[in-house]
Amino acid sequence: MAQTPRPHHPLSIADAWAFTAARAGETTFFFDFDGVLSPVTDDPDASQPVPSVLGVLEQLAAAVRRVAIVSARPVSFLRSRFASLDRVDLYGLYGLEVWHDGEVVTEPAALPWVPAMAGLAERAKAELPESILVEYKRLSVALHYRTAPHQAGVVERWSHEQAEQVGLKIQGGRMVVELKPPVDQDKGMVITEGVRNAGCAWYFGDDMSDIKAFDALRAREAVDPDFFGMAVAVANPETGAEVSSAADLTLDSPNAVAEFLTQGLKRF
Repeated sequence: MAQTPRPHHPLSIADAWAFTAARAGETTFFFDFDGVLSPVTDDPDASQPVPSVLGVLEQLAAAVRRVAIVSARPVSFLRSRFASLDRVDLYGLYGLEVWHDGEVVTEPAALPWVPAMAGLAERAKAELPESILVEYKRLSVALHYRTAPHQAGVVERWSHEQAEQVGLKIQGGRMVVELKPPVDQDKGMVITEGVRNAGCAWYFGDDMSDIKAFDALRAREAVDPDFFGMAVAVANPETGAEVSSAADLTLDSPNAVAEFLTQGLKRF
């Protein structure tokens, strides 16, 4: 049987699902967590997947080759939210941690930075305003100013000073600045590796770090005429049009993502 030819961008949702269903055995779906599978919350520890997500991801994992969550959250956090899903891989801290086949693998180059990140978290709590939520993730520190947006400049200046002094990388996001070890790892690199043997892949993201994942799909298409990538943005007022304009399709909420997948699975 002749292989279904790759569709061209832009394309209809129906065509995208039709191609995906025809290539289900070589398709991977990647999802960010916050803002995509869960609403963004003032308290990061309070974030939960929308109620229908677990069931639809389980169905999706049974229908395609692979499903993975690629997040800035640690694997330990992701496991606490998706423990019931045996066939979903978890990439934590932009890929510095990976949960696959029942075990966590940590990027060795990042491990020596654990003490430095712990010290950084303590300094942040002592030196930044109390309204800034300091999230220590073992291999990174996220500084959330969602409840104090007027403190954005303070957080950004302090972060850049610390990054320069300690030798860290900075990742901006939705009302957050994150400090990470100087290890070459991001969501784009996760997707580049993850689609190496795939014929089709979708990525769902909502933040600036997800644009690199969209770019990885485009790069794969550029070198493999048989590969098809679909970049899906989840709209929000904090990243404006920048993320949406980089995507093929925009959905308006995590609930809309779950419904979109539910409808799409009916085409398999």
